[in-house]
Amino acid sequence: MGLIHYYNISHAEVFVFDNFLIKQVKEGVTIDLEETQELRQILKKHFKGKNMAYISNRVTSYSVNPLVCKEVEKMSNLVAIAIIPNDLKMRQSAEFEKQFFNKPFEIFNNLTDAINWVEKIVLNN
Repeated sequence: MGLIHYYNISHAEVFVFDNFLIKQVKEGVTIDLEETQELRQILKKHFKGKNMAYISNRVTSYSVNPLVCKEVEKMSNLVAIAIIPNDLKMRQSAEFEKQFFNKPFEIFNNLTDAINWVEKIVLNN
């Protein structure tokens, strides 16, 4: 892994690596289309013209507008999404969100397994 970039944006902490990013949303936030625009700016800066994966490390409780899922899916260089839920309710939410994606989308119990999976997906695309 190369250099890691860190962003503390309005709704989340974002850790950017060579082939993927890890996003940890802040407690009580509702992710809507506005928050997606903030993330798009980071993606343009670090992943313009190259494939990448998104890891959602769900360490806090928050909600996601399902319409955001369709917007995120439109990102042509996004090739995979990994979710690491912190509890059963978060896992059920991730299972629901999975229905809205037509790209590789998996749920993991830990960050290491998620990183290994997304690295394989990005390298094979």
